[in-house]
Amino acid sequence: MNLPNKLTLFRIILIPFFVFFMLADVGMGWWAYLIALIIFVVASLTDMLDGRIARKRNLVTNFGKFMDPLADKLLVCSALICLMALGFIPAWIVIIIIAREFVISGFRLIAAEHQVVIAAGIWGKLKTVFQMAAIILFLLGCAWNLRLAGIYPIFLLAYIALYVALVLTVISLIVYLVKNRDVLREQD
Repeated sequence: MNLPNKLTLFRIILIPFFVFFMLADVGMGWWAYLIALIIFVVASLTDMLDGRIARKRNLVTNFGKFMDPLADKLLVCSALICLMALGFIPAWIVIIIIAREFVISGFRLIAAEHQVVIAAGIWGKLKTVFQMAAIILFLLGCAWNLRLAGIYPIFLLAYIALYVALVLTVISLIVYLVKNRDVLREQD
């Protein structure tokens, strides 16, 4: 197994630890959120690194093509669900974002059956950047207990990033479906 694939697996392994520190009340207070923040940032960095290393060293594999996007979706969706469970994010936003991921994943499976690889577009990449930025800002707010201290700017920035991510989620879905509609036509 090459290094990029190991990084992808490492990211997946980090997810349960992230969820544990976000949701398990282990008497650590804000320290648990700080640990969750560190885990999320490390996992996010492995996402950036594995792709760069794979392309630079020509280590792109079918495993990586399948597991890397799956690991990203698991990480982001886990974080959004945790933040929803803690009352920071409304359920309807999380549902829209997760539904988009299911639609795109299903669409990619159909394309793969026809040996068509659909690369991520700029809208999807921007969506991911804003999703991760929003999550990191929410986690910073949780970690430093800013909400209870009455310091709201970080949460305001987090909500702005979240709503931008939501808009980009819808735009990227529409662009993705329109751009790749031929894959669906072949199924008729």
